[in-house]
Amino acid sequence: MLRAYLFLLIFIPLTFLLAASAIIFTLIDPTGRIYHRHAKIWSWVSLRLAGVKVEVAGRERIPAGEPVIFMSNHQGNFDILSLYIAIPRQFAWLAKEELFKIAVFGHSMGRAGYIPLDRSDGRSALKSIDAAAAKIKSGHSVVVFPEGTRTKDGTLLPFRRGGFLLAAKAGVPIVPVTINGSISINPKNRIELYPGVIRIRFADPIPATGTSGKQRDLLMEQVKTAIEAGLES
Repeated sequence: MLRAYLFLLIFIPLTFLLAASAIIFTLIDPTGRIYHRHAKIWSWVSLRLAGVKVEVAGRERIPAGEPVIFMSNHQGNFDILSLYIAIPRQFAWLAKEELFKIAVFGHSMGRAGYIPLDRSDGRSALKSIDAAAAKIKSGHSVVVFPEGTRTKDGTLLPFRRGGFLLAAKAGVPIVPVTINGSISINPKNRIELYPGVIRIRFADPIPATGTSGKQRDLLMEQVKTAIEAGLES
């Protein structure tokens, strides 16, 4: 418990400091590259403070020279930090719109080009997906948690269809990502923090074609199978 409080004592001001600094740099760097470097520094320092090591396998499976959609399982609060370290390229997050309303943090996400997903109704969600697809087609890779929230016990939750519709509209491959160990670092809805290792595995890319319901369901099953194959018992 003491480790968790000491971590938060440094992590929270560090997050706001780097977010504010990153916002300033977006004024002179509209590409978001400097912002992304800030995020990687934030992740590296935070993981070191928590006593967490990240091990990565399968980076060579990520297609070079084209945007992709990374789809990962979601075990815990340290998934985002770990993915910044594991993914060897600049990327944006597809995240629920509510996060963009958080002071400083949310504004920095918007300035960095991260993509809000409005889930308030079907029409708004489709507009968000169309905007995200256009961004991906222009050369930006994105990260999606298809479960939509963190798991309580490490098993995969039902996948939401939005990310798969996005992949089909953008016409880019999906790279399945499996995270192991994150749930034991900081269990969901608990303050405890334990040092350890988070293992991240990239699977072979899966092409995304067709927007019909049947095609999306098949794609969803393929991605789910690939992520499940990397889960450790």
